[in-house]
Amino acid sequence: MMITFLLNDRLIQTALSPSTTVLDFVRYEADLRGTKIGCREGDCGACTVLVGTLKDDNMEYMSVTSCLTPIANVYGKHVVTVEGLNLDHLNKVQQAIVNHSGTQCGFCTPGFVVSLCGYAITSGKNPTYSEAISSIDGNICRCTGYKSIERAALEITSELCQKDPAHPMEWLVSKGFLPEYFLTVRERLSSIPKIADISGKIPVGGGTDLYVQKFDDVQNIDLKYLFDRSGLRSVHVENDLCTISSSSTVTDMMTSESLQRAIPNWLDSMKLVSSTPIRNIATVAGNLANASPIGDLTIILLAMNAQITLANENGMIRKVFLKDFYKGYKKMDMQDDEIIIEITFDLPEKNTWFNFEKVCKRQYLDIATVNTAIGMTMNHDIIISAHCSAGGVSPVPLYLRKTSSVLSGQKLSVELIRRAAEILATEIAPISDVRGSSEYKRLLLRQLFYSHFINMFPFMFELKELI
Repeated sequence: MMITFLLNDRLIQTALSPSTTVLDFVRYEADLRGTKIGCREGDCGACTVLVGTLKDDNMEYMSVTSCLTPIANVYGKHVVTVEGLNLDHLNKVQQAIVNHSGTQCGFCTPGFVVSLCGYAITSGKNPTYSEAISSIDGNICRCTGYKSIERAALEITSELCQKDPAHPMEWLVSKGFLPEYFLTVRERLSSIPKIADISGKIPVGGGTDLYVQKFDDVQNIDLKYLFDRSGLRSVHVENDLCTISSSSTVTDMMTSESLQRAIPNWLDSMKLVSSTPIRNIATVAGNLANASPIGDLTIILLAMNAQITLANENGMIRKVFLKDFYKGYKKMDMQDDEIIIEITFDLPEKNTWFNFEKVCKRQYLDIATVNTAIGMTMNHDIIISAHCSAGGVSPVPLYLRKTSSVLSGQKLSVELIRRAAEILATEIAPISDVRGSSEYKRLLLRQLFYSHFINMFPFMFELKELI
């Protein structure tokens, strides 16, 4: 079949395998070499591109790691590389980077330019410096030139404060942020015919796990592309029940106003999950089905006591609690012909507390050494129910059953927390690896467990005794 999309201002129709990455297409087929090959794991941001999608007659753009994105996932969309942002002079983002000497060796610079141009497009009525910095959380500068890049981001933010909210794209073009062809993209995409789902045997969502683990094999795998499949992309709340469709992305969850209202520190917790370009394409079901023992989203959803719904090829549906889903390392209670179609959990009540903790070598864009989450419903100082989880300390994403049980029904106290920490130590079996020794991980989880309570109940001064 032909994969059709816009690449900058060109209409592309290609019969290449739909599993071909966007990175390989733009570099080797389109000969656009500004998009760099770095880690091929979504870790460095050198391959960042923008992908624009036509939704409800409006264009929505997001930054993505092209090294992990199959061209099947950009059918009918607008792919923008750094070349597609060029004018006959430097655009406003490029000029800001020059003004503040934000480029040194230059290898990472195209990725920074793309990400900051993406922020220029997506920024709202009140752009902030912190939002601009967050937009480049997936870009790494190997020359440690961050301060100059940050100063460039500040200049860009000050320019965007004048943005016309009624005609944002026209304003960006008139002010030299974007080339003029952006004004015709919406019409051009609307003329690309819709296609049926690209079906195969092995399901893949955003590709952020599969393309890291099996990059050399994907060309020979019969993939079932689910990222844009109809009906699998929504975050819906009704009667305090949150239902997340399987192809919803981490960004969809992160930006859900219902979840932000219901769960304390939701945005801050979700910012610890990878980086913006990864969150934009990583799907919830893909994260759960990958069964990583340190999957951040899995650990969070375990603390929500989430339930998943599975469906097979014949339409048979069954439900299983996430805490019962993992049977061993990379082994799940899921048949070969089943896929996850949705995840559900009760929204926290008024007296429910939630906290997520993660330790890794970098604050963002890194795999956890140990991560842990907790959800607790309280009645004054009595813990009605507790759900605790931990990653990096077991072959599976671990629901701490005994620890949760010892907390439930008890009066919150330092003595109870210490007793629970002792029980926790009996539930885990960390191994020594490149991220740390087993002894270090045990100590780390205990301290993170204490941090839950110190962060959730800072008014209980005696909790400082835990430190």
